[in-house]
Amino acid sequence: MPEAARDIATNAATAPLLSVRGLNAWYGEGHVLHGIDFDVSPGEVVTLLGRNGAGKTTTLKSIIGIMRKRTGSVVFDGAETIHMPSRTIARLGIGYCPEERGIFSSLSVEENLLLPPQVRPGGLTVEQIFDLFPNLRERLASQGTKLSGGEQQMLAIGRILRTGARLLLLDEPTEGLAPVIVDDIGRTIARLKNEGFTIVLVEQNFRFASRVADRHYVVEQGRVVDMIPNAELDANIDKLHAYLGV
Repeated sequence: MPEAARDIATNAATAPLLSVRGLNAWYGEGHVLHGIDFDVSPGEVVTLLGRNGAGKTTTLKSIIGIMRKRTGSVVFDGAETIHMPSRTIARLGIGYCPEERGIFSSLSVEENLLLPPQVRPGGLTVEQIFDLFPNLRERLASQGTKLSGGEQQMLAIGRILRTGARLLLLDEPTEGLAPVIVDDIGRTIARLKNEGFTIVLVEQNFRFASRVADRHYVVEQGRVVDMIPNAELDANIDKLHAYLGV
């Protein structure tokens, strides 16, 4: 292979699926993000770690385009999305699971699951989602809000898997859940990674994050201040404790 062609092939293989540069965002007059920079490679699981109010959730909202005012660059699969509306960004293959889960109280589990449109081919079938989350099959006719917190989280994740999204933005998926359910969510994330999904995970539970993630970005006051590979987490544990205030 000619050297130039080899370079192109190498760059294509290593190009990030998501590249965020100089991302700023505002709530009204409040300037919340101050130049967020990070990359996510295809098939990676990365976490955004930080204290409450650091800007982690706002970063996810800015990537999916639901922040009214944002500037900078968010490139997904080679496409600049910073000026796109959220509905267009979603159709590129990005799924967002908010911390509050967004389950519709008047709809059954099945109706909640089938509500979002398939935006791209390759989404999981309902049977594949039931394979991931067997509890959902048993609760198919139940109202969404009559599920336990863990079941609601499973439904929220399952719903975006059906859409064909390749990049999953998961905001605090373990918040308020019992340890046994946290373990289930961890196994699900590991399985999704093995199946080729790329995941950005906002977490405060870094012990959970250490079990599922490849790399950790530390967010402080609207900026990424550090990146710690998961393999180096133990060596940086004191520094991480200082960042997180634990």
